[in-house]
Amino acid sequence: MASKLILSMDGAVLKEYILGKERMTIGRKPHNDIVIDNLAVSGEHAAILTILNDSFLEDLDSTNGVMVNGAQIKKHFLQNNDVVEIGKYKLKYMSDQQQGQVAAADDFEKTMVLRAPIKTQQPGASQVAAPQVAASQVVAPQAAAPQAAAPQSKAPGLDAAMKTQSNLAPSLQAYEKTGRFEASKPQAAVSQPAPAGQVGVAASPAPAAPAATVAPVPPAQPTLATVQILSGPNIGKELDLVKNLTTLGKPGVQVAVLTRRPHGYFITHVEGATYPALNGKTLDEHPHQLNDHDIIELAGIKMEFYFK
Repeated sequence: MASKLILSMDGAVLKEYILGKERMTIGRKPHNDIVIDNLAVSGEHAAILTILNDSFLEDLDSTNGVMVNGAQIKKHFLQNNDVVEIGKYKLKYMSDQQQGQVAAADDFEKTMVLRAPIKTQQPGASQVAAPQVAASQVVAPQAAAPQAAAPQSKAPGLDAAMKTQSNLAPSLQAYEKTGRFEASKPQAAVSQPAPAGQVGVAASPAPAAPAATVAPVPPAQPTLATVQILSGPNIGKELDLVKNLTTLGKPGVQVAVLTRRPHGYFITHVEGATYPALNGKTLDEHPHQLNDHDIIELAGIKMEFYFK
């Protein structure tokens, strides 16, 4: 559902307006999208620019100004339940989509909190030891039968070797005979030597840590950008685009807005009979994404957009 404004005065609701256009004006003259026929309201009092799910309010140099939530503004990013005051009239901003975005953000934060313990379990000694213990437990049932039968073994040479050498020595000798000496190094700390027939099972390398422990990387925010004036009296000046909304141009002649979004910067025509040009090509009413070193022509001024 699109965002809307609810017009009221003295607590009585007068009309409801759907923000279905990219740019809507508020004023006393009949050509406005939202007409408020009152002498305290200027002919063109304010404008609302809507880009996707976001709406921006701008005072068009009105005589009596614009208030939002009790504070006077020139430009304002509208949020759900904001109250715009123009003279004695109030316009309440309602956005179901914005409420859904807030709820989705809350869910995302909760998910991140639940995943935090997994993120902190970096591969360390405890994780490396776990597969080794599991391997020894798997081998133990297989090795139990030969070990129990060892006293009845008819190989006296093996008994003598076990009496004269350490517990680790027979294991190393068995690994050398089977050609698995290098692969068996992680299992050298096993307290009971495995019989020669079981060396291949015991020496199997521990499984690698699952890749699922790697936390997802959040999407990167757009790199900060700058606009440099290339012609006119302010040639050489630079403007850092640190705000979500930056207005450029001359009111009454030609005005455009640069918006900073998660996936980049966009330019949108706001006011004027002619549209601005981008790299020599005239734009239309739709937002256009800006690329590094694009040349913008606006209100007779050339400027270059580039990333810092």
